[in-house]
Amino acid sequence: MTDTRATADRCSCGVALDGPLGQAYNEEAFRYFLDIERKRSELSNRPLLLLLIDLKTDAGSDDRMASGTASSLLAGLFETLRETDFLGWYREQRVIGAVLTQCVDAPKADVSTEISTRVTEALCAGLLAADARRLQVRVFQLPPRAED
Repeated sequence: MTDTRATADRCSCGVALDGPLGQAYNEEAFRYFLDIERKRSELSNRPLLLLLIDLKTDAGSDDRMASGTASSLLAGLFETLRETDFLGWYREQRVIGAVLTQCVDAPKADVSTEISTRVTEALCAGLLAADARRLQVRVFQLPPRAED
């Protein structure tokens, strides 16, 4: 009899982009690593931040990101984030995700605002003006802390 738990816990570790600045994972691998980090965060009671980066589209539109735009965003993230953070597709070709681990303990709103501002400024610098206006950076703290 095969142990299906062992297979379910494995990931193909699909790398969507492997460049000189780092690796970005495909959606399956990114969500796998996000799940692992979320469990670590819960056990250690340390904050875990999830950044979601996409370009706002018209309601109902399901456009994929142009490869050049995605490459610019990923390059900007590689330069802005730490080596210990990881990134990849949260929604394949539509939403880029980045996980920031072991962040300092600070009020949620302060950390989220500071990181969102810093990342937005860095990413806008590498985008065309039309794409920069559509850029959306959202920051979520996981798991919710009891004192919030």
